[in-house]
Amino acid sequence: MGTPFDGLTTWIEISRPALRHNLQLFREVVGASTRLLAVVKANAYGHGLEPVAGVCQEAGADMLGVHGADEVAALRRAGIRLPVLLMGYLTPGQVAAVVDPSVEVLVSAVEVLDALGERARAFGEPLGIHLKVDTGTNRQGVRPSEVTLLARAAMERGLRVVGVATHFANIEDTTDHSFAYRQLARFCEAVEMVRAVAGPRVVAHAACSAAALLFREADFDMVRIGISLYGHWPSKETHLSWLLAHGRDGVKLAPALRWRARVGQLKHVEAGEPIGYGLSYRPTRSTRIAVIPVGYADGYPRALSSRARVLLHGRPAPVVGRVCMDIIMVDVTDVDGVRVGDVATLIGRDGEERVTVEELAELAGTINYELLARLSPLVPRILVE
Repeated sequence: MGTPFDGLTTWIEISRPALRHNLQLFREVVGASTRLLAVVKANAYGHGLEPVAGVCQEAGADMLGVHGADEVAALRRAGIRLPVLLMGYLTPGQVAAVVDPSVEVLVSAVEVLDALGERARAFGEPLGIHLKVDTGTNRQGVRPSEVTLLARAAMERGLRVVGVATHFANIEDTTDHSFAYRQLARFCEAVEMVRAVAGPRVVAHAACSAAALLFREADFDMVRIGISLYGHWPSKETHLSWLLAHGRDGVKLAPALRWRARVGQLKHVEAGEPIGYGLSYRPTRSTRIAVIPVGYADGYPRALSSRARVLLHGRPAPVVGRVCMDIIMVDVTDVDGVRVGDVATLIGRDGEERVTVEELAELAGTINYELLARLSPLVPRILVE
């Protein structure tokens, strides 16, 4: 009997149980009265928008969060019917194409209100919007002092203000959360101002994964779970903050992604002979090299050249030479029995060994968010049990 991986040279396995586990974990952490928004922007942080959204819908997420209009269109083509919060910039044409009563828009500036008002008139009913308050990130949104004007401008155009949101600027990079608490105080004031204009049932939300883990004061009516939905701590500092507060590691996030690829060729290279572009690596012994058909075009960073490792037969095999556009080379001299067609693990567990996203991100000089988000959408994503 065949498997879903037959005929594939590389693929990404997404664990349905891991996603469900992480959602349930946050359900328990924040409590039943706080809604869970699953952030599936950036191709679900590289995990695959459609399959992840489907699992979130099955597992009881209350809402999905995306950045752009194309993501809304993809969700609807896939038959995902959960309400969506669209959080990024929209042109008038995109508003007309994808916004409907099941899509709530996070409004960061007054310029988009006219297009949203026109779309509401086309439906003959007010569309729900959330107001973005900039409490210190100096990115999207309006200042707290301007939020009442934005709320009134929206209502004048026949829009319904259903939510108010902010985003923390410095919650993951430090164990000193004094700036986050100042933002929280500003946001609480803004929430009261919006509710005074738009009514007491306006939904407030501020928490990302880190805040949802660390601060019950930031739960409000809804939390937005991003990186930790996929089984990753937002940062070492967030994990340390948890440990300092609780004295134990009581949160067991389950990484949901495993990236695999087949050995495409085996070669013997003598000591001193160059391997790869730039003649950058020369082994000091007679070496057996496995050629694996993935590279930086697939999202495997060039910065991992001669630095990272993959797993074969449950054993580590170092990447040698430069990472190419479509190929990496690994030294399998110390791994017995490797044959063409064998499966290597680039990210994830193989036997007792594991290559983590965090390990590769650190070696590449970046963060787990970027490494995951840059995995090529052309690599097949397959849900596994």
